[in-house]
Amino acid sequence: MEILDYFPIRGKLSRGQQERLSSSAVLKNFDKGTLLHNGVADCNGLFLVQSGQLRAYTISDEGREVTLYRLFEGDICLFSASCIMRSIQFDVTIEAEKASGIWIIPSETYKSIMEESAPLANFTNEIMAARFSEVMWLLDQVMWKSFDKRLAEFLLEEANIEGTNKLKITHEAIGNHLGNAREVVTRMLRYFQTEGFVKLSRGVITICSPDALRKIGKN
Repeated sequence: MEILDYFPIRGKLSRGQQERLSSSAVLKNFDKGTLLHNGVADCNGLFLVQSGQLRAYTISDEGREVTLYRLFEGDICLFSASCIMRSIQFDVTIEAEKASGIWIIPSETYKSIMEESAPLANFTNEIMAARFSEVMWLLDQVMWKSFDKRLAEFLLEEANIEGTNKLKITHEAIGNHLGNAREVVTRMLRYFQTEGFVKLSRGVITICSPDALRKIGKN
């Protein structure tokens, strides 16, 4: 994707603003597991995902992680440029969940264009609203949905992302996504295995009955 392809309102930007966005962007490649952004004090710039996959998560005082959302090819990450949005007052960590290519637009450049362009400011606010909606959905899931349902839905979502029912993921990684201890994940996965829903092996979870997991998620 070209830089301007990330912005559906590009036609409402002046030629000079378009050129500033495009010319300021730098493409960087990151290995899997690399921390790209760590908290509100870290204002790296606007991230545009060219390839790969990013994970945005928060960490509790006890050190427990919970995934807020993921970013894929074509997505824009605003939290990496948190200094341009005064409303962002909480820490979000962003890591490369897979090897990723990221376009980075400097925060100062993006903020200056946003201050000039109402269409870009509105588009930015729409992205922010969508992200907060995802966070609120997650909060609702954590507070009101039982863990077996959340785990079943996570496994199905992961299979959809990876394009396979054979998932190479650890119990600890799942716990980090869902905000639960590894031991809790292991107990529930073992229950799923006794019911024939999944098969567990070292570092691999094979989904044997997607329909059964869907039924758990709906109940």
